[in-house]
Amino acid sequence: MENLTPEQKQQALFMQLVLMFHQAAWQQLGKIPNPITSKVERDLEQARMSIDLLDMLKARTQGNLSEDESRVLEQVLRELKLNFVDELDKEKKGQAEQKDEAMSSSSDN
Repeated sequence: MENLTPEQKQQALFMQLVLMFHQAAWQQLGKIPNPITSKVERDLEQARMSIDLLDMLKARTQGNLSEDESRVLEQVLRELKLNFVDELDKEKKGQAEQKDEAMSSSSDN
C-alpha cells in the first residue's frame, strides 16, 4: 500500500471494510465455517447486524463513492439480503416441522 496515492489507499481500505463485513455475514448466515473453530455456526441476528452496518455505510457514503465502490457495495448487499431471507425461511420451516412433530407425537399418546 506504500506506492498508492491517498485516494487509492482509501479506496482499498473501503473495499477491505466492505469485504470484511461480507465475510462476517457469510459466517453468521452459516454459509461458511468459522475460521477459528472450523465449524459452521449460524447466528441470524448477528448476520442482520452485519447487513445493517453495510446498509448504513451505503447511506452515509452516498454520493462519495467511486462507481466501482458503489457497484461492489450494492452487489454485496443484494447477495447478503437474498441469502438472509433464504436462511430465515429455512429457520421458519424448521420451527414449523418441529411444531408438527411435537403435535403428532403428543396426539399419538
